[in-house]
Amino acid sequence: MSAASHTAPSTGLHRPTLSFWQIWNMSFGFLGIQFGFALQGGFMSRIFQTLGAEKDALPLLWIAAPLTGLLVQPIIGYLSDRTWHPRFGRRRPYFLIGAILSSFALLFMPYSSALWMAAGFLWILDASINISMEPFRALVADKLPAQQRSYGFVLQTLIIGIGTWVASTLPWLVAQFGVSNEAAPGVVPASVKLAFAIGAVVFLGSILVTVLTTSEYAPSQHAGEAVPSDKKHFVAEIIHDILHMPSQMLRIGAVQFFSWLAFFSMWSMATPALTEAVFKAPAPNPANFAMNVPEQAAQFNAANGAFQNAADLVGVYMGYYGLASMVIALLLSFYAARRPLNCRAVHFASLIAGGIGFLSMAFFSNPQWLVVSFCLVGVSWASILSMPYALLAGSVEPKKMGGYMGIFNMFIVIPQIVAATALGPTIRDVFGNQSIYAMVISGGSLMVGALLLAFVREAKAQTEGQS
Repeated sequence: MSAASHTAPSTGLHRPTLSFWQIWNMSFGFLGIQFGFALQGGFMSRIFQTLGAEKDALPLLWIAAPLTGLLVQPIIGYLSDRTWHPRFGRRRPYFLIGAILSSFALLFMPYSSALWMAAGFLWILDASINISMEPFRALVADKLPAQQRSYGFVLQTLIIGIGTWVASTLPWLVAQFGVSNEAAPGVVPASVKLAFAIGAVVFLGSILVTVLTTSEYAPSQHAGEAVPSDKKHFVAEIIHDILHMPSQMLRIGAVQFFSWLAFFSMWSMATPALTEAVFKAPAPNPANFAMNVPEQAAQFNAANGAFQNAADLVGVYMGYYGLASMVIALLLSFYAARRPLNCRAVHFASLIAGGIGFLSMAFFSNPQWLVVSFCLVGVSWASILSMPYALLAGSVEPKKMGGYMGIFNMFIVIPQIVAATALGPTIRDVFGNQSIYAMVISGGSLMVGALLLAFVREAKAQTEGQS
């Protein structure tokens, strides 16, 4: 057990208190990152199903995303700790590189003509988003004094909520403006293509706002936190840091495991689960129709149109979890700006609320009640994106903040790998291929995560008063 598990490391550099707009600008790039994640999470399964994927194969098609994160995040964190450019700083070069690659993937993803192509673009997209995202968490710890970190992470969550809400409704919104939501078998509708193109523009533009408006501290200003020297090979050092991670990180990581297992299950299975169980409009399989017979072609087109419309509405309802997370983050930001948060208590209550939200989806036959379900899910989402990082930040050496944030994110990607490999067979073999049980698994998983918070202690830096 490292010493960092007992006391918060010395911060070295005296970090001045930042204004709302300074923190807003340094976090604004998360708007684009969340556009990418929301479009990926809300519509990749729809794209896969449009290209002919069976619903029990969907989680496995997603596996490239968490596998990429498992490799990319610790490496990017390690490298960003050791990067310094006089103009672009320490973290910002990674923001920009990731944004350019992500925008490319978003533009071309909906034009995939085969499952392997869509899965390949998902791999590129997720790797690129991780390049941008991981250093953002470290930037908050780099720039903010300890008493402002909860506020900084909550403000990031507010921006993430805005991005989730808007991006999740984009295909439905552009369809309302007359963009076609119908397409031939195996072709992604124009409404989805336009939504992904808008996401690409927003991603790059918002990252540029952060890059151009935010400065970083030079190594000479860090008083003992300068760019670490490379005495070890980076793989050996990453392995060393994993084996000697602070005990606080391990405890919070267990909570994160069940939290992200829940959300990966939602992202990969919400579209088949809700279109099937709530909207009664499952995705038709073209192989079951003789497309050269006019009557059967018409039946397929009607069923496919119903599925595409239902999938649009699933995206709209999923947007409510982004809207709810935005409201919760706004309330928490007002509170955290004036007094310290009890991060553990907030996180416990939020995970319980999200668990109830997921479980309730199995009992609703009226789609309108999904607003309530996803709002409860949004409460947990707001907390998952902020409270674990606030609990962790005071237990990590500042000079290794990027590397440890990357290692911590392994507790995000490992549960996704578990879900990607086990969720499909579980739904098929245990629950009779009824996809709605994926939402039940999500609810139970959040409840388990809430109970594991009993082993997490409140970080000292978060219980001190605001200065």
